[in-house]
Amino acid sequence: MSEDTERAGVGAEPAAPDRVEQILAGLSLPEKLAQLVGFWVDFGGDTVAPMAGEMASSDALAETTADGLGHFTRVYGTRPVDPGERRAWLREAQRRLVEDTRPGIPAIVHEECLTGLAAWQATTFPAPPAWGASFDPELVEQLGAAIGTTMRSLGIHQGLAPVLDVVRDVRWGRVEECISEDPYVVGTIGSGYVRGLQSAGVMATLKHFAGYSNSRAGRNLAPVHAGPRELADVILPPFEMALRDGGAGSVMHSYAEIDGVPVAADPELLTGVLRDRWGFDGTVVADYFGVAFLHRLHGVAGDLGEAAALALAAGVDIELPTGEAYLEPLRAAVESGAVPIHLVDRAVRRVLRQKERLGLLDESFSVAEAADPVLDPPEHRALARRLAEESVVLLANSGLLPLGGESEAGPRTIAVIGPNADRGEAMFGCYSFVNHVLANHPGFEPGIEVPTVLASLRAEMPDASITYAAGCAVEGEDRSGFADAVAAATAADVAVLVVGDQAGLFGRGTSGEGNDSDDLELPGVQRELVEAVVATGTPTVLVLLTGRPYAVGWALDSCAAVVQAFFPGEEGGSAVAGVLSGRVCPSGHLPISLPRSAGAMPYSYLHPRLGGPTEVTRLDNTPPLAFGHGLSYTTFAREELDVEPEVATSGCFTASVRVTNTGSRAGTDLVQLYGRDPVASVTRPLAQLLAYQRVDLAAGETAVVRFVVPTSRLAFSGRDLVRMVEPGAIELWVGPDCRTRETEAALRLAGPVHPVTSADGRLARAEVVRPVGVPG
Repeated sequence: MSEDTERAGVGAEPAAPDRVEQILAGLSLPEKLAQLVGFWVDFGGDTVAPMAGEMASSDALAETTADGLGHFTRVYGTRPVDPGERRAWLREAQRRLVEDTRPGIPAIVHEECLTGLAAWQATTFPAPPAWGASFDPELVEQLGAAIGTTMRSLGIHQGLAPVLDVVRDVRWGRVEECISEDPYVVGTIGSGYVRGLQSAGVMATLKHFAGYSNSRAGRNLAPVHAGPRELADVILPPFEMALRDGGAGSVMHSYAEIDGVPVAADPELLTGVLRDRWGFDGTVVADYFGVAFLHRLHGVAGDLGEAAALALAAGVDIELPTGEAYLEPLRAAVESGAVPIHLVDRAVRRVLRQKERLGLLDESFSVAEAADPVLDPPEHRALARRLAEESVVLLANSGLLPLGGESEAGPRTIAVIGPNADRGEAMFGCYSFVNHVLANHPGFEPGIEVPTVLASLRAEMPDASITYAAGCAVEGEDRSGFADAVAAATAADVAVLVVGDQAGLFGRGTSGEGNDSDDLELPGVQRELVEAVVATGTPTVLVLLTGRPYAVGWALDSCAAVVQAFFPGEEGGSAVAGVLSGRVCPSGHLPISLPRSAGAMPYSYLHPRLGGPTEVTRLDNTPPLAFGHGLSYTTFAREELDVEPEVATSGCFTASVRVTNTGSRAGTDLVQLYGRDPVASVTRPLAQLLAYQRVDLAAGETAVVRFVVPTSRLAFSGRDLVRMVEPGAIELWVGPDCRTRETEAALRLAGPVHPVTSADGRLARAEVVRPVGVPG
């Protein structure tokens, strides 16, 4: 039975003729193929995709869309365009497709939207590691809804986000696009983004399915050698969660080749896992030029026609960004009999279904929009600021922070130093419009207000005397600014040293797509600058504005305080200044372990005993700060973890813990429940996050956090690669990070081995009961 007949309901009389089937039956082969490709309106070879210069095409819009069109590619996101004028142009282009082509079918418009719509003048939110650091799926859902609202107002139907790659090696440049090293955190927060975006009528696209972040040595597009158990237990779960729990409508294949098989040509993943096992009925889109790469990079196809045949058979429905392989090469392959027409029909049927769900089959585009679009409204800026504030991680603090204090005045003179102290670009990742596109258009202003850390500190602490020296650039060997930086620090009461990354693409910058690193020291001479400032004896706050965590263990003791902000967005300067002054009590936690060194890579806290330091090796890969670490300006006590002693392998268990704010000011704790299976049929991690919950507590307040956790959170792939829950003893604990057991309990899973199915729950639920009492 085919997937299509099965979903239609075999043996049932349809109430009315299927509209999609009627349209499909009336399309010629060229018209069918036109539905399977995109057209990149403004594409001129700017470096905004891999090998973009080599793949540039001069196809004219009218010629390419004569038979219709599947997708418009990045109408707003390729160069700076006036959003109102471009919206009017797009409406006319869509009207022409409806009225002047025989099929009369509008195109789906897709855009990048990872940190906000990647368009001129649109709000730019914090990067995904900041989402992870917030541990706040509900807030990320609001972010997704805000982005979707902006996109829908411009006639955009599909967003190429979120990225659900699990971080495996922080040398990889695209870590800045990823949420966390923990699959459950990636899945819960990524699903929140999906729900938010799609609540506004914009379809989410999960990427990069799958294995992309496992590339050898953290090199972009390098081969992946993940075993089937790692794939099933670490890489795939976030995608399953975002499809089954988030309802995502589209998936993008990854560029990866796993054990020699490119994902774009792998029916086992794109059809077997996605559709047959998970029941996905949306569309699979190609990562840009991914179909052609089967021929040009992977070498598994002799020409573009063979590449198209492999991708189509595997389950790639739509070729993006253009139709280099799915137009003439695929047409020739179909007409020669090399590719059966039913594979084309299968993909076209999925595209038409999607257009029907989006309401496009009923759109006429005859009515012009009345008001000019507003892409960075105050409510979006407020949301960007809140997420930035929640995501700032206080890594270390000897007591210097907060600078403002609550009962005494802040320092008289603050020297703000560093290459990222007064640069708006330092707030953004590589898929922000500022760093992704405007870097190729130097004459344009960002189109949004971006207060820097320097400007924000001056606004936050108007009574302080604040001086500034850059010291050095993010990259390069120029140390000529060191003397000014040292002089400024020497004359100040406190030095705030702002260092980190510059995001960009393919060698332009230190973080982002193609910007992989072979060491994890701060780029350029920034470590030398830090050491020179610290040597003055002036208490120094190190602020890291980065896309990846760096090996800065050396700074945790030498600096008076260390603050991490993962590309915190347009309101990131205000958020960092708020944390430094004390207006904001830090509540972010590390979603990725702070690396010990480049030589410790690849690393994940989800490692078995022999994945960490042991007596059989002289090398220690222990992170200076563990996954989940994050300090506050108050303190918390977690105690009395209570767990029912025994549950069935097919059930759920309840765990409750008392959390008290033992400090003198209000704050937010992240309650982290971990587990370990000490004896299993295959090796298991020393720690695994099972559930988490943010809890706001007033000074002295106590609350009880109660988790209901499905036993499937402890599932793994057995020796036969069937995911199951094994009976036996489980260690449980709550603590401030993955390796600190502040309060512990024991659980026994009883009964037979339980094979996990789609009917099993995937999500832990949390309830916060308060107030328990406020001590007098």
